[in-house]
Amino acid sequence: MADSTTQSITIDGAPEAIMAVIADFPAYPEWANAVKSAEVMADGPGDRAGQVSFTLDAGMFKDAYTLEYEWAQDGLSVSWHLVKGQIQKAQQGSYVLAPSGPATTVTYTLSVELNIPMIGMLRRKAEKIIIDTALKELKRRVEG
Repeated sequence: MADSTTQSITIDGAPEAIMAVIADFPAYPEWANAVKSAEVMADGPGDRAGQVSFTLDAGMFKDAYTLEYEWAQDGLSVSWHLVKGQIQKAQQGSYVLAPSGPATTVTYTLSVELNIPMIGMLRRKAEKIIIDTALKELKRRVEG
């Protein structure tokens, strides 16, 4: 897997509330602008999803793909990897939550490889835009 991109944001909310938003995949199209659909395909531990299929339309980047999720028992992190995709060859990512008083720092790490060649600098820039947008939308959803 190629190098990953990481970014953090502080959200006014408890880790449980933030993880509940992250885990509510069917609601993603309501608040994550690029996500057109998200369907749980297989259950994971407890009430969490194991596999989720997404349809994404982020302008020039459109894809239908399935991710498999691994949920930490402490409820403070989730990681995923690509099961199948149309234009993605690989994807690995994670959210790690670090509580700090009434707020929580959320760190998002993402690495994406496409089936088409892409210069590393452009790939990292695209990952940064995806992460930045996702964190801001997550913050808005939790705090709104």
